Amino acid sequence: MKSLILIRGLPGSGKSSLAQVLSEGGKYPVYCVDDFFTDKESGKYHFDHKLNHLAYSKCVENTRKSMEAKSEKILVDNTFTMDWEMEPYENLAREYEYRVYVVTVENRHGGRNIHGISDEMLERMASKYEVRLIPANKHP
Repeated sequence: MKSLILIRGLPGSGKSSLAQVLSEGGKYPVYCVDDFFTDKESGKYHFDHKLNHLAYSKCVENTRKSMEAKSEKILVDNTFTMDWEMEPYENLAREYEYRVYVVTVENRHGGRNIHGISDEMLERMASKYEVRLIPANKHP
């Protein structure tokens, strides 16, 4: 069965690093909202909150294109702090018959976020982080 792996966690937790490992050296596509804000030539990151909705849409659209191309495994790494943020991907997975795996990455290695997000903001993100454990026989 084809797999969609959603990798979630706070900034600096290691989501992107894990996604690269799971992509087996780029064999499988990896999408992230951060890609929208990263200059392809310089590699510099320039976040603009006014464009965030476009970044999220682009990430979902890239995922859709990979599903249409029948990629065996697709990885998406975003913070996904709230459950509803994963819904567009779960909907695509149902439409294209992908099994969804959600992986939460914890910062147990002392990583630092590279986006300059303040400690206060990280604490706020952590406080609203939703985790929903679903027993195998109770899937919605």
